[in-house]
Amino acid sequence: MKLSTCLFFLYILFLATSCAQDPAIFQEYETVFKIGDQPEWAARNLNDANWKRRIWEVPDGQIFWSRTRIDILTAPEEFRPYGLQIDAYGEYEIFWDGVLIGKNGNPGQEAELPPEGELWVTFSIPTHLTTEGEHMLALRLSNYYFPDHVGRYELEIADYEDLLTDLLIETSYMHVFAGAFLIASIYFLFLFLSDKKEYPMLVFSASCFLFFMLTLTRFVRTAVPIHYSLHVVRLEVISSLTFGISFLIPLYFSMQFPFPKHKLLLGIYAGVLMYFFVINHHFFDFTVYNMAVSLWMFSFGIVLYGVYKKAKGALLVSFILFLCIVLRYSVSFSISLFAGFSLILLSMLYLLSLRIKEQRLAYENSLVQSTRLRLELLKKNIQPHFLMNTLTSLMDWVEEAPKKGVLFIEALAKEFDLFNQIENQTLIPVSQEIALCRTHLEIMEYRKEINYSWEEEGIDPEQKIPPAIIHTLLENGITHSLPLEDNSVKFKLIFESNNDYICYTFLTFASGVRHGTTKEEGTGLKYIKARLTESYHSKWEFTSEPAEHGWKNVFKIYS
Repeated sequence: MKLSTCLFFLYILFLATSCAQDPAIFQEYETVFKIGDQPEWAARNLNDANWKRRIWEVPDGQIFWSRTRIDILTAPEEFRPYGLQIDAYGEYEIFWDGVLIGKNGNPGQEAELPPEGELWVTFSIPTHLTTEGEHMLALRLSNYYFPDHVGRYELEIADYEDLLTDLLIETSYMHVFAGAFLIASIYFLFLFLSDKKEYPMLVFSASCFLFFMLTLTRFVRTAVPIHYSLHVVRLEVISSLTFGISFLIPLYFSMQFPFPKHKLLLGIYAGVLMYFFVINHHFFDFTVYNMAVSLWMFSFGIVLYGVYKKAKGALLVSFILFLCIVLRYSVSFSISLFAGFSLILLSMLYLLSLRIKEQRLAYENSLVQSTRLRLELLKKNIQPHFLMNTLTSLMDWVEEAPKKGVLFIEALAKEFDLFNQIENQTLIPVSQEIALCRTHLEIMEYRKEINYSWEEEGIDPEQKIPPAIIHTLLENGITHSLPLEDNSVKFKLIFESNNDYICYTFLTFASGVRHGTTKEEGTGLKYIKARLTESYHSKWEFTSEPAEHGWKNVFKIYS
């Protein structure tokens, strides 16, 4: 799915869930409180003018009451009663116009009885109690586990069946939404395990997993009954997950858009996050808000630096971060938080797709280059100049020494046969490579009438190397070397290995070397480097330099 399609889908989803609301059917007024326990406090017409607007603490699990005046603006339809959905700390009994309509736990008995009830509860209100006009909602509560959390509760009045089904539908959508990020997390984790140098994939995978956990924790209430005594644990988990996401996202952007002294600035940013996480930690919404703002500001600064450096994808990511600000002031903080995280993670996925595309193109280019160089190398051995010189030498040997001419033909046929066997392979046994080199020396002895010799030291025949790389070095040695006084040139291949790398040293013993006039690499060296990159990526090192005895070539392959 294209990024634009994903963004459009998310925009429509959040627009539909947050903006398309039914007309208001009730109006809620100020809630008042009083410590004590009198049954008549549930009455509709009780004078509560002297009740307190705020109670800061109710110790020892004492009973206290709250009263909220509510106006019903539209009466319910027949056989479709209204429901009351309430989110309140404590165990309580709930009264509507003095009538008990529900009970959640055992208020006043929390010290003697185990925790009962749920934090989010939906009650049905009898139809005859929801006529248009003024009504009284009274709660008889006790808050044994959190005596300092006596704030006003949140409530919603709507069609009873709609309250039940809407919450389930919303949660099911969010679970599917969270599952998409879980799949992305697992997928990119496996991609990282296949190439452990790609740390942005690991950071993105961890970010998706933390967002998956955050979504489940936020919408867990319909799947797992939560007592109000466990609500703080849930909020602690939400804060911790937000802390992790708030650090990982700027870390990811710093990998995609590297900037000077990024380790120092990331350390300072981690300190800022820790400060917001610790200071006033019991105000969880305040903590989450500060961490989210810090995430946005630091990420936006990194992305702006990427825009300045004209990095790919930086402009689109900056637009998405700006869109998060628009969402913040368009919908509630909770919705904007999840919508913003979703958009940012999608922008991270977009950057990762660009990175994967670049890697794929680089790999394809390396394959094309390797194939082209293979063909160039093969063409070099069958080009007219090579064939003409070889056939001319062959004619002379057939006329002067037919038996050696036959050997010459056999060596030439053997070399072409070996080339035919190895040209499409990525790695071949070093013994096969050595056989190719020895055969080539036989041919060149007949052609140049120079005594070529081959020596080996410490060779492990089972080791594998890219095809024709030593053969290429041998050709360079033959082409650019002058024979010794005894009309000979010697080549020696040395193998060494340890726990860190294996090393091949190829030496040419000659009286001198004819240097080229250009500093550009020839086809042979380009071929060697392309082959090493194809097989070992960046885990290799190659040097080619003059030495007292002639020339020295070394290539190391790291484990």
